[in-house]
Amino acid sequence: MKVLSTLNDPVFVPKPLTGLDQFFLRFIKDERDLPFAYLTLKITLTLIPLGILLYMPFVTGWVWWAIAGVYLVLNNLVFKGPFGLMFHCTNHRQFFKSEYKFMNQYLPWVVGPFFGQSPETYYGHHIGMHHVENNMPEDGSSTMDYKRDSLREFFRYYANFMILGLKELLGYLDRKNRKKVARQTLIGELSFYALCLVLGLVNFPATLVVFIIPFFIFRLITMLGNWTQHSFVDPADPGNPYKNSITCINVKYNKKCWNDGYHISHHCRPAMHWTEHPGFFLKTIDNYAKNKAVVFDGLDFLKVFFYLMNKRYDVLARHVVNINGTFQSDEEVINLLKYRTQRIPVPSAVSEKLATA
Repeated sequence: MKVLSTLNDPVFVPKPLTGLDQFFLRFIKDERDLPFAYLTLKITLTLIPLGILLYMPFVTGWVWWAIAGVYLVLNNLVFKGPFGLMFHCTNHRQFFKSEYKFMNQYLPWVVGPFFGQSPETYYGHHIGMHHVENNMPEDGSSTMDYKRDSLREFFRYYANFMILGLKELLGYLDRKNRKKVARQTLIGELSFYALCLVLGLVNFPATLVVFIIPFFIFRLITMLGNWTQHSFVDPADPGNPYKNSITCINVKYNKKCWNDGYHISHHCRPAMHWTEHPGFFLKTIDNYAKNKAVVFDGLDFLKVFFYLMNKRYDVLARHVVNINGTFQSDEEVINLLKYRTQRIPVPSAVSEKLATA
């Protein structure tokens, strides 16, 4: 176990504004989101032109392969995490001012597809369903009905999402009478497929690299993240964010991906600005102790997933923060972690309802 000492995760620190900062602030709502403006600009001036270049008939041979390699590295190793979590934040909080609200379509409809994100689907799933249902049975991405320290179970979870995810999402939105969100989701998903089909007929290798490979990688990473964020669920209180989510502190991931490690507080207050999570964590620390919340110090989601799949509960326990002396030993933490990864069968009434929907 670890003792909570200090937090080194990013918070907002005011600084003198440059001319370019002031230009961006004419359009965006919150000064704290200036890093998003610069990230969007970087992607627009690097990744997107490279993707377009792969379709150009004069780019062939080793030059094409070199550009394709650079594109895949930039897409999946440099920009995917920061963009994906920036996109997450801007789905919860409007990025551009109301008078420029049309510009809020730029990320989902222009930039997103280059990362394999079909327009509107993320909003429909994450905002329209996941946060409403909070990983409970009607959440199509709920982890409850799986043994969450099993790699085999994870791939069953991923396969279910890839094959049935859209159908389940649209069925859910229809049941909840969220017709507009359902319609936008379907339009966005079909538009992406149509884009891939048309461009695939023009240049299939380019389409494979630019859109199709990122599509499968994005959905794998998204579901791996959700699985890990909701791996430790208390069967006795599965709707409690302190007992169905985890928090990862003091990791490079939080600096790169806008404090995404603070998943407990994100479910407590989904619209809270990303820079406020460390302060909120310290302010509400007693709630974490009271609920025996799982907080890892020095492990990001990917490392938690790796150790969990290898059932290295001993390593996980060594990184759990012992808030307010809640735990007496590593063995007690290990038992808690194992208890919260067991499969939680969906109530039969809910199963029947979902099956017949």
